[in-house]
Amino acid sequence: MTNLRAVVQQCVERQRRFRQRGQRINEQNTKAALIEPVIGALGWDLFDTDEVHREYKRGSHENPVDYALLLLRTPRLFIEAKGLGENLDDPRWANQTVSYATMAGVEWVALTNGAEWRVYNAHAPVPIEHKLFRKVRLEDDVDAAIELLCLLSKENMGDNRIEELWKGFFVDRQVHTELTDLFAGSDPAPELVALLDSRMPRLSREEIRQSLVRARANFDFPLVAAGTVAAQPQASPPIVYESPVRPTAPEPSPVKSTPRPSPAESARRPAVPVTADERKLKLGDLLASGRLRPGATLSGRYLGEQHAAELLADGRVRYRGRVYNSPSGAGEAVKIGVHGLDITDSRKATDGLDFWQAEDALTGDVVTLKEIRRRVALGRPR
Repeated sequence: MTNLRAVVQQCVERQRRFRQRGQRINEQNTKAALIEPVIGALGWDLFDTDEVHREYKRGSHENPVDYALLLLRTPRLFIEAKGLGENLDDPRWANQTVSYATMAGVEWVALTNGAEWRVYNAHAPVPIEHKLFRKVRLEDDVDAAIELLCLLSKENMGDNRIEELWKGFFVDRQVHTELTDLFAGSDPAPELVALLDSRMPRLSREEIRQSLVRARANFDFPLVAAGTVAAQPQASPPIVYESPVRPTAPEPSPVKSTPRPSPAESARRPAVPVTADERKLKLGDLLASGRLRPGATLSGRYLGEQHAAELLADGRVRYRGRVYNSPSGAGEAVKIGVHGLDITDSRKATDGLDFWQAEDALTGDVVTLKEIRRRVALGRPR
């Protein structure tokens, strides 16, 4: 494998040279000068179309993604490229690529303009802004760039190393949410006050509460290095999660999370009650509303495997050539296919509206059918 550190440093020098000359670099030149050298340094064969497929399209009528990186001829990572200087904060770029990856059954997406790389988990059951795993600017920190990029190497993608790190990151973010909420604002969690009261009998509960109001808590979660690139730094900086409730002022860190999701968002909103109006709506009603399209691809993940089905115009679902009267029936078929006909009824039982995801035709994001039903019942985009 080409030395990744040398390639990243070379890309940084090229960016500086382009900037000093006032050159505007279009997308094609950005790919050639700043993106493809990195792909090659990560161990992918740029000249083997079974490994690096440019302008990849799942279907003939779909828009292509710039690169699909394949293992055993199966796409494992999509890379969407933009010209150097393009603003990656534009939500269109992430929405389009992540939605396409979800429909194609590809879990990992990288969005880059050559200067910055952002990596998303397309299958995470959270809003698009929380699918972002990590992002880094090459000029800001070469070590942090190597730490992130090496997760996308052919070797690491084959070992699914990024999935292991994502699981820890996803859990840490939820734990951070709860820890921060315990200390949030002028009303600290009563259970925290009670716990400290039991451990500090000489202080009153009000004294403890007032102390917590003055407290500025900051929780850092160390990253685990990928460990397969020779130039890998020996230690990783902590992840400092940003808190929209009461921000602190930690030391700058090269890697920060995106704004944290609420506990409900992090698990497909399990605490949100289903209203009577929602229960009245059937798939046919969602199709009639225009938020679901006939022929739309439904995607569902079970035991680490991605499954795809087709939504028919009459509200039924086709999965592996067989038509089911409901998404729950199709979801049960997935589980039967995994466990066999001896599967217990309790394990087979499936909430199809929560199991299957689809693109909301009005907003363009990919969410559960249950979430689309909720939006239709509320009569608003989100």
